[in-house]
Amino acid sequence: MAKKDPTDLSVEEKLKTLYQMQTALSAIDEKRTLRGELPQEVDDLADEIEGLNTRVQRIQADIDEFQQAVVQKKGEIANAEASVARYKSQLDDVKNNREYDTLSKEIEFQSLEIELCNKKIREAQARIAEKAQELELNKTLIEERMGDLEVKKSELDEIMEETRAEEEKLKEKVKELEAKMEPRLLTSFKRIRKNARNGLGIVYVQRDACGGCFNKIPPQRQLDIKMHKKIIVCEYCGRIMIDPELAGVKIDKPETTEKKTRKRAIRKTSTASSKKAADANDMA
Repeated sequence: MAKKDPTDLSVEEKLKTLYQMQTALSAIDEKRTLRGELPQEVDDLADEIEGLNTRVQRIQADIDEFQQAVVQKKGEIANAEASVARYKSQLDDVKNNREYDTLSKEIEFQSLEIELCNKKIREAQARIAEKAQELELNKTLIEERMGDLEVKKSELDEIMEETRAEEEKLKEKVKELEAKMEPRLLTSFKRIRKNARNGLGIVYVQRDACGGCFNKIPPQRQLDIKMHKKIIVCEYCGRIMIDPELAGVKIDKPETTEKKTRKRAIRKTSTASSKKAADANDMA
């Protein structure tokens, strides 16, 4: 059987198809609502763990850098101590005061270098201790977040397992319905639905008002909606409008006729009673 061209669909068929699509999409939204904030919480935890891992790597790099600096300073201290020992041994062979002063200054300079290197080493070791503590705190935090992530994932997987089969069926139904629609109308419907706060792109008339924004609809426009001659949108919210009967929705109408009839009957009875009383007076 040849597939019907979407452009060949009547306005009535287009509206029915759109409403069926909206019903399926709303059911999918409801399934996703059951998951609540879990998907976002899972993503947030995963991002936080990634950020913590990056921080741990940076802290470890800082520790390695300080440790390399300590090794370098210890090497400088060893060289300075060797120079001091050499200069001290040369003091015994000096020939004049000038040479003695020069060697003494070199010894003093190398001694200051040793003190400076020791100071740098102490500072670096203090920084290493701080970084090591920070590293442990972040590793502990990662373990806690990993535990939270496993719990959240387990909850999410459990909920998704319960709704996955039904959601897949609904998605397939939506695809089938989309294939029946002309692209331009489908694009407009998706845009309307995306901009709508409650995700409704097509709504039926409720109590002479739009079922989306609840603004009153003029009688002539309601008549046009019931005629199914063209696609009509709400002039306030832009949603596509459909007649409740076409949508398959039963609207309970207020029972006003019975009350009016009953009131008229009461008035009629009162008039009859008054007439009887007047006739009785005449006879008397």
